[in-house]
Amino acid sequence: MGYRVVKDFLGEVLVPKGKLWGAQTQRSLEKFKIGQEKMPLEIIRALVLIKKAAAEANAALDLLTEEIAVAIVQACQEVLAGHFADNFPLMVWQTGSGTQTNMNVNEVIAYRANQILGENLVDPHDHVNLGQSSNDVFPTAIHLAGVVAVEDRLIPVLEKLEKTLNQKSQAYNQVLKLGRTHLQDALPLTFGQEISAWMLIFSKHLKCLKENLNCLRELAIGGTAVGTGYGTHPEFAAKVVRLLQKATGKKLAVASNKFYALTSQSPLVIVHGILKALAADIMKMANDLSWLASGPRCGLGEIELPANEPGSSMMPGKINPTQCEAITMVACQVMGNDLSISLAASQGQLQLNTFMPVCAYNFLQSLDLLSSGLASFEQHCLRGLKPCVQQMQFYVDNSLMLATALSRHLGYEKTAVIVNKAIRENLTLKTAALEVLTEAKFKEYVQPEKMV
Repeated sequence: MGYRVVKDFLGEVLVPKGKLWGAQTQRSLEKFKIGQEKMPLEIIRALVLIKKAAAEANAALDLLTEEIAVAIVQACQEVLAGHFADNFPLMVWQTGSGTQTNMNVNEVIAYRANQILGENLVDPHDHVNLGQSSNDVFPTAIHLAGVVAVEDRLIPVLEKLEKTLNQKSQAYNQVLKLGRTHLQDALPLTFGQEISAWMLIFSKHLKCLKENLNCLRELAIGGTAVGTGYGTHPEFAAKVVRLLQKATGKKLAVASNKFYALTSQSPLVIVHGILKALAADIMKMANDLSWLASGPRCGLGEIELPANEPGSSMMPGKINPTQCEAITMVACQVMGNDLSISLAASQGQLQLNTFMPVCAYNFLQSLDLLSSGLASFEQHCLRGLKPCVQQMQFYVDNSLMLATALSRHLGYEKTAVIVNKAIRENLTLKTAALEVLTEAKFKEYVQPEKMV
């Protein structure tokens, strides 16, 4: 492999031929060989959108020549179209401000713009990064990527889940089944009622996401190094945000206080907190489904989940609740990411949070895992979920907790004696109760369908 020599104020650096990056990218590659987690492509895409908007804004403000601005915009459009994807190789574990990734994008765009122009007119600092600092650009990219991922990927999946579960709740609203608390028999309910609780998981978190996403819509762009906006045109930020709105179709705004926008990552904590709450509910729901589907002969066996693939390499015919297991692992990862983001957001010094790359990585990973994981869960699990009506009815008919209906007429203590007798002597509730009331009265008092 051949190399080309690139110079910066620290000296000469060898960059592989065919790569568009410059000295800062190469130095980062050599000095931060840490882990395998590369900067998310969503962040790269957001940064390129910002660079494109910045070039257009600076040209409109007569800060860039039309020739240079057009070349930068074309280079950005090519990257956004999927070209040069192998030119963004940097790891998450780098400088806490994301400077090296910002410069990676600046260098690639500048190099490509110069190729377009046929001469070296475009500088990554003076032109592509004009009016910007990594300190305002990188948090802007995190917010922009977050808004896009939530609105374009996660929200549609949550809406689909809500719809699927609503349909099943209505379809099975007359199917009677036994409730359980503490993993012990409890009062009856309908399967539709049980599903309605799962449906509300998604409708409630949808509402929370939509209500709290506004804190991510505020962008730090224009704050430059410490929030004062030094080195940028007074109209730059507003122009960039308007152009980003046009490019993405998203509602965005200039941060009302750029000092806060640079130093605080609490908007990520707020929105990811909703993702954590969603993950907690998903964990509970998926575990409940696994319990209800346990069997097929020696478990609860109240529901049937789709048989997607064999469940054992040793036991023939075994089917496992694999989609439930996959989505609960996703939930674990999201809850772990939440702790990492919370700790990272509490760090940094004075005018800057210096844990932004790890915040970006974990936040976007959670959005990706939830979006793709829940889409799979809906398609391969919930959509084909069916009640085992006969088994549900069997449990209702044999439940001793139907005695709760007797307590209204016999009192708690006398009814508890009946239940205890049934347990001790292995009797049905009806048989144990006939010692103190008639069969007609038992049928009058104990009507499970009226207890829901």
